[in-house]
Amino acid sequence: MKQALTLAALAATFSAPAIAGTLSAPVTEAALVMAIPVAQGGEWTGAYGGLQLGYGSLNGSGGLEGDGAIGGLTFGYDHDFGQYVLGAGVDYDFANIDFGGATTLENVARLKVRAGYDMGDGLLYATAGGAQAQTSSMGSDTGWFGGVGYEHKLTQNISVGGEVLYHQFDDFNGSGTDLDATTAQIRTTFRF
Repeated sequence: MKQALTLAALAATFSAPAIAGTLSAPVTEAALVMAIPVAQGGEWTGAYGGLQLGYGSLNGSGGLEGDGAIGGLTFGYDHDFGQYVLGAGVDYDFANIDFGGATTLENVARLKVRAGYDMGDGLLYATAGGAQAQTSSMGSDTGWFGGVGYEHKLTQNISVGGEVLYHQFDDFNGSGTDLDATTAQIRTTFRF
């Protein structure tokens, strides 16, 4: 045991100068801080297109209600102003949501604007605009919508995200029926 301790002490004595006597300058704390890369905001400027899929819930005056799957296409363009992003786009969703016996929601088209906060690879945003809904027996009508969403870049060109929107259609196509809808969708987009 005594011999092992002596050998360890000798090894430490002879190796210490080799470790301490390097030719490079010592690394200071300031040099370590400067070497750590600072996260830069992601670049969100450009056109995008993609697919979305989710769930829609409808409620109307007179006891109309229904829910089901909704999904379709999304296209748009964003401009990155540094910390903030502004954009515009269009969505077209297919649906087959029965909400009143013989009445079915067939599709929803949206013209939207969005404003968001650039979080690097993430974009947290609010969106609003006009919507047009097409039904099987009540015709079509235009209304408005508003909501929030989040998009996250997986690569420079591919992102995934989610969006929740509230829609309002007053006096749907002159029928006297007020209709509102909430949609929650996930999406995958490709940035050009």
